[in-house]
Amino acid sequence: MNIHEYQAKDILRRYGVPIPPGEVATTPEQAEAIAKRLGTAVMVKAQVHAGGRGKAGGVKFCKTPADARDKASQILGMQIKGLTVEKVLVTTAADIGTEAYVGIIVDRATKKAVFMVSAAGGIDIEEVAATTPEKIHYHPVDPRYGLRPYEALQMGFFLYPDAKQARAAAKIMQQLYDAFAETGCSLAEINPLVVTPAGEVIAVDAKMVIDDNELDRKPAVAALRDESSEAPSEVQARNANLTFIKLDGNVGCVVNGAGLAMATMDLVKYYGGEPANFLDIGGSSNPEKVVNALRIITADPNVKAILFNIFGGITRTDDVANGIVTATKQNPLKVPIVIRLTGTNEEIAVKILADNGFAAMTDMDEAVQKAVALATTEGGK
Repeated sequence: MNIHEYQAKDILRRYGVPIPPGEVATTPEQAEAIAKRLGTAVMVKAQVHAGGRGKAGGVKFCKTPADARDKASQILGMQIKGLTVEKVLVTTAADIGTEAYVGIIVDRATKKAVFMVSAAGGIDIEEVAATTPEKIHYHPVDPRYGLRPYEALQMGFFLYPDAKQARAAAKIMQQLYDAFAETGCSLAEINPLVVTPAGEVIAVDAKMVIDDNELDRKPAVAALRDESSEAPSEVQARNANLTFIKLDGNVGCVVNGAGLAMATMDLVKYYGGEPANFLDIGGSSNPEKVVNALRIITADPNVKAILFNIFGGITRTDDVANGIVTATKQNPLKVPIVIRLTGTNEEIAVKILADNGFAAMTDMDEAVQKAVALATTEGGK
């Protein structure tokens, strides 16, 4: 689960991270009033779950409250990567001497949280990682002990030769790690971590992504979810108990099981196609899940062909077939569909589909190749 910058900053403040003051506005007038209360130059920052806000024009410097109102009116309502900006953070503008990057991510290979720190922080940190990876220092954290002070100080000196600044950065890293662990994050980062001309080390931006598996145990964190900033299809899928991630391709995929879903997407890419989504209906035999899955996929105008790839173990393929029939009767398809079913009650499923004008395949490679070909043909019309 993504949360907004202002929410991440609120969390980090509770752990002691030094962050400039700021408030959220949903109207230009509110932005002006906040700037007046802050009494200094401010930054007006779009609050959406998307990177590249600055490059998209969603982050602006404002000298006066009136300027904050004008800039907020420009940012509110704008689209950033398909998401509408409905709120802005108005925060004190910081004087920046240097910018650094500090982040933590869960590394599946080592099963540890790993710090990534770089003195080359700022908006181009992705380019730094791609072109000069030696400028980034990686440090895995032993979960038995957490981040120990000497480890934090070592990373502090990787960022800053000045001892005072290195100690300040080390303290912030320990606070960031505590927030990361106790909030249930899969990612937490400060970019940039700034040294002001006066030598003060502060965090002027923050990002946190919460592991969905933590949400049932942390209702206060779960309450931070902002569905208005998420793709509507992903909200619908979550409410229907489907695992769904929207992608940019044109082959809509409906699969049971995360492993099979990943293999299906790999095959789509292997045969020259692009998956439009990851959608796992799970092991349930509830036909309503199939109905919901098709409703979500067909709402995507980029989808030019739909691929069902079902391996029936716990999942009964006849229930999937009934779901396909029900869904297509309720909402007739406008794009071709390819169905691959094998496993539990396969013969019954094939008959159900045949009686309703659908053909079913059993070979996964053939089904994927056909779906890719149909998507290419439909997309070329």
